[in-house]
Amino acid sequence: MTLDYLTLLDRDHAAFRDCLDGDLSAPVEHCGDWTLRDLAGHLGQGNLWSAAAIREKRGDYAPPIPDGDPRDWFAESVRVLTEALHTAPETEAWTFAPPHTVAFWRRRRCLETLVHRWDAEHALGRTSTLDPELCGDGIAEVIEIFVPRMVKRGLATAPTGAVRLTATDLGTSWALGPGEPVATLGGTAAELLLALWSRGPLPWATLTGDESRAREILRGPLTS
Repeated sequence: MTLDYLTLLDRDHAAFRDCLDGDLSAPVEHCGDWTLRDLAGHLGQGNLWSAAAIREKRGDYAPPIPDGDPRDWFAESVRVLTEALHTAPETEAWTFAPPHTVAFWRRRRCLETLVHRWDAEHALGRTSTLDPELCGDGIAEVIEIFVPRMVKRGLATAPTGAVRLTATDLGTSWALGPGEPVATLGGTAAELLLALWSRGPLPWATLTGDESRAREILRGPLTS
């Protein structure tokens, strides 16, 4: 299945923007001492940073976050990013992992916004519905991009074995780490993705295989 990242991103940006009509001082549980206002700053800043990576082919842009009400500024960040992402996907761009094209940012911003939309809804006590196919793509992204990146940056130890992660609602599995998996964990794609991004526990109750090795392999941090 080919995901329409631009349509999915538009949807999650709109849902996130809707959250900004709520209590901007609400704490965001899994983001340190951030409030919803801080989260809006982070996501909007990331939008502008990514747009610069596409348009200017640079990764060092640090757009300022304004004081006060973030809603209009966030909406403008969405407009700027959306315009940049409508560049042909094969167009060269600065990225922190392959492919070094606009296609990378279409996927990355879509998945970044998905998780932070969940953060915002969770902060306000709202129910979140996460698309299973997109969550499955997010699991693959963690394994393909973020685990190697964490190791390369010296923030994590390279896995010494593999654990199989199975999305029960997709019937799809991924191996995190090298070699034959020593254990298997199962859960919905959303549960697995949120756990990999430290938004909840891994479904240890479903584990089959060598639990001690699995915990060692997955101790992380797997993402940042």
